Amino acid sequence: MTQKLMVCDCLGTQTIDASALAKATGLEVGKTHTALCTRQLAAAGEAMQAGNCMIACQQERATFEALAEDLGVEPPDFVDIRDRAGWTASGENAAPKMAALLADALHEVPPTRTLDIACEGMCLILGAPEVALDAAQQLSDALSVTALIPPGAEAPLTRNFDVVTGHLRGATGALGQFRVTIDALAQMQPGGRGALEFGTPRDGAVTECDLIVDLRGGQALFPAAHKREGYLRADPGDPLAVQRVVFEAAQMVGTFEKPLYVKLEEHLCAHSRAQKTGCSNCLDICPTGAITPEGDHVAVDPNICAGCGACSAVCPSGAISYDAPAPGTLFRRMHHMAEAYRKAGGTAPRLLVHDAEHGTEMISLAARFDRGLPGDVIPMAVDALAGFGHAEMLAALASGFAKVDILLAPKTERAALDREVALASAMLGATHVRLLDLADPTALPEALYGGAAPALTTPILPLGGRREVTRLALRSLRTDADAPIPLPETAPYGAVLVDTDACTMCLACAGLCPAGALGDNPETPQLRFQEDACLQCGLCANVCPENAITPQPRMNLADDAFAQIVLNEEEPAECIECGKAFGTKSTIERIVKQLEGKHPMFAETAQGKMIRMCDDCRVNAQFHSTDNPFAAGPKPRTRTTDDYLN
Repeated sequence: MTQKLMVCDCLGTQTIDASALAKATGLEVGKTHTALCTRQLAAAGEAMQAGNCMIACQQERATFEALAEDLGVEPPDFVDIRDRAGWTASGENAAPKMAALLADALHEVPPTRTLDIACEGMCLILGAPEVALDAAQQLSDALSVTALIPPGAEAPLTRNFDVVTGHLRGATGALGQFRVTIDALAQMQPGGRGALEFGTPRDGAVTECDLIVDLRGGQALFPAAHKREGYLRADPGDPLAVQRVVFEAAQMVGTFEKPLYVKLEEHLCAHSRAQKTGCSNCLDICPTGAITPEGDHVAVDPNICAGCGACSAVCPSGAISYDAPAPGTLFRRMHHMAEAYRKAGGTAPRLLVHDAEHGTEMISLAARFDRGLPGDVIPMAVDALAGFGHAEMLAALASGFAKVDILLAPKTERAALDREVALASAMLGATHVRLLDLADPTALPEALYGGAAPALTTPILPLGGRREVTRLALRSLRTDADAPIPLPETAPYGAVLVDTDACTMCLACAGLCPAGALGDNPETPQLRFQEDACLQCGLCANVCPENAITPQPRMNLADDAFAQIVLNEEEPAECIECGKAFGTKSTIERIVKQLEGKHPMFAETAQGKMIRMCDDCRVNAQFHSTDNPFAAGPKPRTRTTDDYLN
């Protein structure tokens, strides 16, 4: 059954081409209404009762959902084509842009994996007595409260909540599982006449709680404190902020579903091998400290992870990938939007990537009170703005978008985005991707109008992982590249340079390469390399005992990037007994030069010759030598009964 789209020109303030939308999207587009949310509300009700309905209005979503509840039917789907497309001063035909937005709304997003987090209401309040005790009193009816105040403070007489004194040494964890360490902890003594007193203090006390309300002011307990769920912080000098935190804490009791934002495939991680550190991109970029080393790979604490997506953007191997939704879903979204835009008659759209809160509000205000977005700028909201990396930028351009603009939010983590934009610019040029750091809605149209550009390529279908999509997009976008493209040092693509004079062919690099880019030849001493697999993690350079390896960041779009090339090779050493190759000739000769006739164990010619033997022949020669280390004494005579009787 074809889905029906209910459209409205919002009191005649926008132009809607129903036939163009139906042709481009395959939807059944009814007549254009003028006041669907008020005097034509009955038409919306009839469409809801018929089922499989979508309403092109987000502003009055609550009205339509309430109507659906009254009618006892499922609420319809919603899409905004007014603020994001219809209200514009560009004078262009808005149908292609509306078609792109409808295609995005129709795109199915797989459900996000979730984790249940239980919060039983055990709350620790930190701060000076005049603020912390008042907040504790307000929360005592809803939560199990303990107030931690500085030593020397007077104990309150109320017993509605617990009060302790001490110095907070540190805290770990998140909502439902905080672990707090306190020095000079003194608990209240509830007995006795007169003022209540505190007991003997002790250091290193550890306790657990579900919530922390921090009213101390000054430095926060955690990095990126606004992203730490269950940690509520307010300036003690701002009574309104304190009351807001108290109200929020009172609601945080129960079982909550937390999205599992990222997926970790440990076997792909290039963090470490043989206790040598390689890639630490995710560790360096994570704002919350949710990622920690764990042997050869990293570990992600899903309770602490806030879902910014930066780790996914900078991971060279794809070991960490954003999973709410996965990168492939975003690639398909952009492809379908650009395809629908072209199908409706558009030619070269531009993509505006923004977050779901700040960016959406900026676009709405710019449309209502200013010029709105240009007709060729298609907005796309994403949950993880910092996770929109170079692969996504290039995929958008290769899908048919002429430019990509990323509208930053006030709390967006910029480190990953700055790095990824620099990488995309190095690959393609500095004019195709840019960051917009704007706070004034009227500045948004100012930055976007007049920036039209032709599409860069014949559109492709972005398939595969982020590395595969990057290479596929660049091969389409950079048809002029006849040599490898130099990249910044942080790039996850490139080659390795080997100093053949210093290399001893120990092959430690090949044995520890996490991506298999470096390898050996089992038939002859060779160090081989396949460029498209190289992550530029630096492990090979770190483990090389001769410092003979240097990473070379670059993007080689030629077919030879998929072939194995020989970086270094040597003549094999052949066993003087059986003729089998068992090492490199230069290494064996160097050992002979250092040991034969000089070291006590190889002082004689026969012993020195063993250095030139393979493992099997060396053992055989030792076994048959006069001073065989494996030989035992003569076999003892077997005892018989006569021996015992005699």
